[in-house]
Amino acid sequence: MKNLLSLIIAMIIFGTIGILRRFIPLSSAVIAFFRGVLGASFLLVLLKFKHRTFTLPDTNNLIKLTLSGAFLGINWLFLFEAYNFTSVPIATLFCYTNPAIVIILSAIFLNERLTAKKIFCLVLSLSGMVLISGVLESGLPGKNDIKGILCALCSALLYASVLIFNKKVRGVEIHSKTIIQLSASALVLVPYIIFTGEFSSGEWSAESASLLLYTGIVNTGIAYALYFGSMNGLSAGTIAFFSYIDPVTALIFAGLILGESLTLAGLAGAALILASSVICEFRT
Repeated sequence: MKNLLSLIIAMIIFGTIGILRRFIPLSSAVIAFFRGVLGASFLLVLLKFKHRTFTLPDTNNLIKLTLSGAFLGINWLFLFEAYNFTSVPIATLFCYTNPAIVIILSAIFLNERLTAKKIFCLVLSLSGMVLISGVLESGLPGKNDIKGILCALCSALLYASVLIFNKKVRGVEIHSKTIIQLSASALVLVPYIIFTGEFSSGEWSAESASLLLYTGIVNTGIAYALYFGSMNGLSAGTIAFFSYIDPVTALIFAGLILGESLTLAGLAGAALILASSVICEFRT
């Protein structure tokens, strides 16, 4: 129950990133870079405050954590870029196909059974995402949306890979594990930022710096510590289904803060997603 509660809290925090992104006038790569740097720095300070030390894992686990961290950073970049090329509904639908990818990958690489219940929950949750995305109202994407769809699908695949890699890591202290991954997520973006010169772009101000700091500490450092810390006690399927709390939370906050009202289809979709999460936890 503790691991499940940590996962739920992490997903709710993740659900606020879209709101924060709206008010940070910086490039996607720069925001993703600072998420990694600030998140890792915060966790290092937290370890020192708790009088604990950062420890490097063995080579095998270090390679897995570094790769998953790199995937995480590129995932953030593709996620933000998806919204630049296509509409929010279409980007949301394709970005959150990652639970479906996770269930398939976990069956292949983690030997987790693809049961009838998982398939039913998967269909239920994906149906909910279709309703929430608004695709039924706006129609199928045109040619101009192809880049956004590809970015969203890449984001989904990378996010699923992060989860699979983390399930294969054993015996590494949670904070140290997260620090390595967040550091790798920032480092992998450095060449891209230098090549594109995006550090000098955007509107830097005290407000944007404060929001960036909050995003790095709360939405990254704290949230990912909770998220990765929950994985050892939960199956990949459970993590995948409960990750849908993220977009549902984003929808709610968008309505409350940005005034983007929920449609009846959106409410129905949210209900289907939450129902799939609950059903997934019932033991048969």
